[in-house]
Amino acid sequence: RPVTILHVEDNNTVAETVKDTLKYEGYKVELCRDGSEALSILASTEPYALLIFDNELPGINGIELTYRVWQIAHRRRTPIIMLPASDVEKEAWQAGVDAFLRKPEDISQLIVMVKRLLRKVG
Repeated sequence: RPVTILHVEDNNTVAETVKDTLKYEGYKVELCRDGSEALSILASTEPYALLIFDNELPGINGIELTYRVWQIAHRRRTPIIMLPASDVEKEAWQAGVDAFLRKPEDISQLIVMVKRLLRKVG
């Protein structure tokens, strides 16, 4: 069974690029384009091994979504990668992300980071 990753991103180009990149590596990627919708999905029992959040999202932004995920008992150990275009690195670390990659320049490091984080929880 492939590992499932939830990617919360409202930009179609970025969402499809990340999905294709991760699928090529053998991961299953589910896309969500809205922070509030992502919170509902994460409250469910769907098994996600890793979460990737943009920050500027409709509904709830990625920083707030990170804070809220930590309040969901069965998600507390799920690694979170923040992948925004905006400069929110300090806020992301304070919210509790496991990794911070800025798009587009750090997107090439995404696969390495995903593998590293999945090994930690694996």
